[in-house]
Amino acid sequence: MNAEIIAVGSELLLGQINNTNAKYISAHLASIGVNVYFHTVVGDNPDRLKGALEIAEQRSDLIILTGGLGPTKDDLTKETIARHLGAELEFDKEAIESIEGYFKRTNRTMTENNRKQALVLKGAKVLPNDYGMAPGMITSTANGHYMLLPGPPSEMEPMFTKYGIPAITSRLNEQAKIVSRVLRFFGIGEAALETALDDLIENQSNPTIAPLASESEVTIRLTARHQSEETAIQMIDEVEAKILERVGQFFYGYDDTSLINELMEILKQKNLTIAAAESLTGGMFQEELTALPGASSILKGGVVCYSNEAKMNVVNVRKETIANFGAVSAECARELAENVAGLVEADIGISFTGVAGPGELEGHAPGTVYIGIFQKGKRTNVEKIQIAGTRGINRVRAVKHGCRLLINSLKE
Repeated sequence: MNAEIIAVGSELLLGQINNTNAKYISAHLASIGVNVYFHTVVGDNPDRLKGALEIAEQRSDLIILTGGLGPTKDDLTKETIARHLGAELEFDKEAIESIEGYFKRTNRTMTENNRKQALVLKGAKVLPNDYGMAPGMITSTANGHYMLLPGPPSEMEPMFTKYGIPAITSRLNEQAKIVSRVLRFFGIGEAALETALDDLIENQSNPTIAPLASESEVTIRLTARHQSEETAIQMIDEVEAKILERVGQFFYGYDDTSLINELMEILKQKNLTIAAAESLTGGMFQEELTALPGASSILKGGVVCYSNEAKMNVVNVRKETIANFGAVSAECARELAENVAGLVEADIGISFTGVAGPGELEGHAPGTVYIGIFQKGKRTNVEKIQIAGTRGINRVRAVKHGCRLLINSLKE
């Protein structure tokens, strides 16, 4: 079964909201073996929606529409579908009772246009809305299957998961499994990664190999299709092994993880604490770490030492170090990492000092970064890296490099 998702709503085209519904639906359809080849967005216009439907019917077996089921005049999805299919609309008794009950519970007066939300295509299977008013529905014709879902994600997601997926699987002739796995890489660009894997990508069929650059990182999505989920996983395992033989030194994790997540896990496993002294990153490393649950057992504390005075007076960097080598130097990064760990009695100290940009500092080009890593019982390591990007990107990448360097150090 091939599916197409049509999101209805002028607010999507105007950029007022993101089309998160399509992402959510696509991910869940993949898990039941349904291919999604097209995402379409159309405004609140019946003629343009009709045109989108006619195109979708030529290339998709299942058309899922989100949005346009509400009470206002611009909510025209049901009416347009009904005219297109030559179907009637009728009131669903349970939906009417649910809507009336909502207004009674909230002591509000129900206006007549709210009854419109209870209209469904005659003969369609109704999908209850447990978190809103307008029900969803699915109907089938000789041209394919049509599913209508509400637009608000808080209503659409639970409806699709609880009622929509079972309704689709009951219509599938063959329930092949699609299994996906995302491999995450840092320290290698998309072009270099693709070059290293060129023959594997060129000859891909099943599993498929899809590289994607994202947020200063590169990911590879492996997707396998098979009747047996176990076999599909085995197929992915084999391709992953070939990939990691070539670029495994840049690999750091799977699926929705991140470098900061991986760092947190290894610190927990080793029962280690950390402190940070941040200059150009301005507390970004600590912000990312404290966003994770359990950070209180890992992060002892830190200092945003943006000025030279803060470096010297708070983190105790020697005046001679600043005078002789500058704040943007390996010597300064080393003292920052060592001293901040001592300030809060942490096992590890990490420091970030450099030039975020856009101008030079102390004769160093924008993107010049020194990262210091101190760990009890080990020699303090300082890495100089050169990043090319905007001020914001340089700061983000500096934090990612720090995470990667520390992860590598802890795995030695």
